[in-house]
Amino acid sequence: MTLPSVQPSAAPPASLELPGHRLLLGTAEPMPLDNGGTLGPFHLAYQTYGTLNADRSNAVLVCHALTGDQYVAERHPITGKPGWWELMVGPGRPIDTDRYFVICSNVIGGCMGSEGPKETDPATGRPWGLSFPVVTIADMVRAQKLLIDHLGIDRLFCVIGGSMGGMQVLEWAATYPERVFAAVPIATAARHSAQNIAFHEVGRQSIMADPDWHGGDYLNRGTRPKRGLAVARMAAHITYLSEPALHRKFGRNLQDRSRISFGFDADFQVESYLRHQGISFVERFDANSYLYITRAMDYFDLAAEHGGVLANAFRTPGPKGGTATPVRFCLVSFSSDWLFPTCESRAVVHALNAVAANVSFVEIESDKGHDAFLLDEPEFYQVVRGFLEGCAEHRGLPRTGS
Repeated sequence: MTLPSVQPSAAPPASLELPGHRLLLGTAEPMPLDNGGTLGPFHLAYQTYGTLNADRSNAVLVCHALTGDQYVAERHPITGKPGWWELMVGPGRPIDTDRYFVICSNVIGGCMGSEGPKETDPATGRPWGLSFPVVTIADMVRAQKLLIDHLGIDRLFCVIGGSMGGMQVLEWAATYPERVFAAVPIATAARHSAQNIAFHEVGRQSIMADPDWHGGDYLNRGTRPKRGLAVARMAAHITYLSEPALHRKFGRNLQDRSRISFGFDADFQVESYLRHQGISFVERFDANSYLYITRAMDYFDLAAEHGGVLANAFRTPGPKGGTATPVRFCLVSFSSDWLFPTCESRAVVHALNAVAANVSFVEIESDKGHDAFLLDEPEFYQVVRGFLEGCAEHRGLPRTGS
């Protein structure tokens, strides 16, 4: 595999001082993991926005996607770019921070302050590297639950997220239905498809093929597999877009030239765009975290966690097969999303219908692909705003301070 040229830069320290909250969890007893092991004590980094009301009933947990983090509605401390969901979260936004108390944590296995392969293993005083335990979506949610417990919140008003964040939303609703009033899984699925696993494997192999990876021990060697991580990002970024969006934005336009070079420089604008995406990504993300988080997504299979029947994930135990989950759902998909196509959301809706759960569903017409949930899609934001306002009215949730 040919790796792109990436300009050298100083490798970031194993543990970076970042603004925000960083909580030590699992101190009383370690947190159990799906792999049979435990983790603890461990750090979880998170941010909050808005004010928690007196009865702690207005908390919204935002779950981030694969390469996201806790900086959902503020300028990113490394890139300087706006928060990744500022169109959704903030004063007057659909998730209105004048009304809701918003929490967003960096997942375990991540690289923005939460426990992960980049952080220091307390047993050795060195970066975890590949000695960090392999984690799952369920493990990520267990860690978030410990955070919610620490904040003294008995029941979240809403859990919302897209892509991998949507997987976490489904896990929350299935595992802790009594702790969630409403759930909004967006552009997601109840299990990772073979195609998506295949794309992830290409990305992982590109990282591990980089000679600077050193079997995952690159931080102790003062290097980083930047070329391999850049290729992984380039390949993944293609899956976040749609062919119409790529054609509209780039077509076959040449980059800073009037004719092709008959060489292997970036002749086309789309090539230059992908190279930029790869190079900028390596400055803010850890390669080993990419391995761990993609693996967590690959392992996600909500039906398998519940006897192979997806509907069982949304049924509470009890006589005569139990009852439907008390969680109110709103699922959203996008017509041009081929990474998590609408049929995946419909499968979840059908499972919820099978147990007579309270569920609504909408497919948004968009040509922006999977990334549409992060972009300016007015209909999408209207749907989320309307659903949350309906839930708030049903629950009698006042505005903060009223």
